Amino acid sequence: MKRRPSWLALLVGLLMLVLAGCGSDSSSGGGDKKAASTPEVKADQAADTSKDQEPQPAVEPRTGKGTPIKVAIMSECKGAFGDFDQQNMAGAVAAFAQFAGAKPKDPNTPKKGWTGGAVGDHPLELVGVGCGDDTADTVIKETRRLMEQLDADVMIGPLSGDESIAVANYAKDHPDKTFVAGSSGAQDTTLKVQAPNYFRFNGDGAMWNAGLGDLAFSKLGWKKAAVIADDYSFGWTSAAGFIAEFCAAGGQVTQRVFPPLNTTDYSSFAQQLPTDVDGTFVAVGGAGLIPFLKAYEQSKGPIDAKKFMGNLFWGTPGQFEQLGPRVAGVYIGGAGTAGDLDSPAATDYAANIIGKWFKKFPPGGDAAAQAASTFTYGYYLNTWGLIKGLEAVKGDISDQTKLQEAIATTTLPAPYGEVKLDENRQGVLDVFYQQLFLKDNKLAVKTIAKIPAVDQTFGGTFSADTPAPGRKAPECKPGGKLPWLGKSQGVKVVGG
Repeated sequence: MKRRPSWLALLVGLLMLVLAGCGSDSSSGGGDKKAASTPEVKADQAADTSKDQEPQPAVEPRTGKGTPIKVAIMSECKGAFGDFDQQNMAGAVAAFAQFAGAKPKDPNTPKKGWTGGAVGDHPLELVGVGCGDDTADTVIKETRRLMEQLDADVMIGPLSGDESIAVANYAKDHPDKTFVAGSSGAQDTTLKVQAPNYFRFNGDGAMWNAGLGDLAFSKLGWKKAAVIADDYSFGWTSAAGFIAEFCAAGGQVTQRVFPPLNTTDYSSFAQQLPTDVDGTFVAVGGAGLIPFLKAYEQSKGPIDAKKFMGNLFWGTPGQFEQLGPRVAGVYIGGAGTAGDLDSPAATDYAANIIGKWFKKFPPGGDAAAQAASTFTYGYYLNTWGLIKGLEAVKGDISDQTKLQEAIATTTLPAPYGEVKLDENRQGVLDVFYQQLFLKDNKLAVKTIAKIPAVDQTFGGTFSADTPAPGRKAPECKPGGKLPWLGKSQGVKVVGG
C-alpha cells in the first residue's frame, strides 16, 4: 500500500511528459507557432538619386472659347475592381487640374468631374464616364456609347486587362479617335495588338514584378515555387513576370493554379497548392485576395510570410490595410509606384497634387495616402501624357494623326521616375519591389529596391512573336540573361 503513491506519481509524471511532447510536436508542425521572421533583404547596389524628378507646378486656371475637346473616361464601377472607381477618377481629374487648369467639382468625389480647363483655346469637356465590370463585352458596349453616341474625341481608360485588349482592338477600327490607357496591365494590349492610336504610359503586369523572381531565388533561397493567379489576361501577365525571372535565375515553378476572376470560394484552389515548395507567388487581385488568403489559412494553416510573395494588389492603398498582420514580412511587387519614395517629385505628387485637389475618397479615405495606388497613378500618368500631346498641337485635334504623333514622342518627368514610350506606344519605366511590415501595430509598405527602365520585352523575354502569357506560358526556362539580375538599386525612402 505504501508503494501506490509512488507508482501513481510516476504515471502522472509520464503522462505530463507525453502531453508536453505532443504539445511540442504540434507547435513545430505549424499550428500556433509563429513563422520564423522573413530574411532582411537589401538592394544589390547603392541608391542613385541623380535621376530623381523635380515637382511639377500647377498651371493657372484656364478656360477656352474654341472648339471643345470632348473627353470620355472609361472607369470601373462593378466587378472585382469596382471599389477603385474613385481612385481612377482622382488620377485623371487631378492631372486635368494640375496641367490643364481645370478644377474638381467636389474634393471628396472625384467622379463628379471638373469645371474649366483648356488646352490652347480649346475647353476640355467631360462628355461621359463609362462603368466597366472587368469584362470585354461591357467595356466595348460602354466605349461605343462614349465614342459613338456621345461623340468623344479622346478616351482615357480602361482599368482592367481583358478590357484593354478589347479597347485597343476597337481603337484600330477608329483611327480618327485617340485612346490612352487607364491602369490596365495585360501584355497583349500593346505588345500584340499594337494599335497606332492607343497609348499606355503605365507598365504591364510582368514589368511591374521585375526583381521579384531574383529576390525569391537569390535572397530568400526559394528553389521551387508555386503560382496562383486570376485566370484572365492580367493575372497571366502578372504571373509571367515572376515565372520568367524566377526560372531565369535558376528556380523551378512546379504548380500553376488559375481561379476565375470574381471567384468567391477559393477553397478548392487553395487545396491545389503544394506544400513541398519553398514559396508561393500570389497574383489574385481585386475583391478576391482576402477571400483567397482566408481559404488558404483554412486549408493549409497560418500564412508564413517568408514563403509568400504577392503582386501589386498586396500593396494597393485602400486594400492592403485589410490584409492584417498575418502577412507582415511578405515581399511584393508594385505598379511602378513607391509611396514612401523620398524624392522631390514623389512627395510633391502625394501632398500637393492628389492631396491638393482632393481631400478624401473611397476606398481608402485620405486622398494623399492613395496617390501611389496603381489606379490613381495609372490614370494620372495616362491623362498627363494625353495633355502633353494636346499641348504639342495647341489643342487642335481637327487632324488626330498629329495628336497621336505628338503623344508617341512624349516623355513624362513622372513622380516615381521618367516614363517614355517604346515603338509600340508602351511605357518604359522604373519599377520597385516592397515589403509589408507592421508600423504602430498596423500594416504598412516600405520600398526596398528599384529596377530601372524596365521595358515590355522584359530583358528580351517577350516579343510580338512569343506566346502570349497564359496558363502554360511562359515556360520555365533556366539561364535567361535578364539585365537586372543581381543589380537591383537601393532607394531613399521617407523615414530612412
